[in-house]
Amino acid sequence: MENKPRYRIFLLSPAYAGGQRARRILSERAQFELARKLRGKKGAPIAEVFTFLSGLYFRGKIAYATAFARPARGTPGVFVITPTRGLVDARTRIHLDDLREFAMVDIHEDDSRYRLPMDRDAQRLAKKLPMESEIILLGSVATGKYVDVLLASFRDRLRFPSEFIGRGDMSRGGLMLRCAVDRQELPYVAVAGAIVNGKRPTKLTPRRDSNQ
Repeated sequence: MENKPRYRIFLLSPAYAGGQRARRILSERAQFELARKLRGKKGAPIAEVFTFLSGLYFRGKIAYATAFARPARGTPGVFVITPTRGLVDARTRIHLDDLREFAMVDIHEDDSRYRLPMDRDAQRLAKKLPMESEIILLGSVATGKYVDVLLASFRDRLRFPSEFIGRGDMSRGGLMLRCAVDRQELPYVAVAGAIVNGKRPTKLTPRRDSNQ
């Protein structure tokens, strides 16, 4: 039987910062609480901002990762992938100018504005983490924009939930939110060599709580 990794951290793919929701929160006329936080001196946690931008998918990711992270002492358990700042602790507070910067860059593995900070942070994290750690990617593994960068540093320690295969973003978000509520962790498989496309799984059975 394979030994269970002692430590587990999560890397969350980002929300799109150039869409309609982003335009709402970036507007100087926006008066809802999160927009005011972003304009304020302290800013707002990046996880809260990305949850607003993405909705169910990111809300599921942050809830799931927070529930199941087992970080080594001195290392955050949940990181957010960003378009220009590499890997950022999910508790980091950002401001309007940071979000505007994110909106200027579409993530692509060949764009140095994204690639160089990601390479830097992934290498640093790989060296810092104990060997008995695994890194769980909560994001797409079907394209190179995350996988090509992260595999170079984490190799066979980089894993993802096998239940992601065949599911769309909304289905993944709902599944992770449900797992976080039920305290039921998903099984993981190595990214390297994984079959990332498969048959669409059966839809989740609706619960009375429509958010799950």
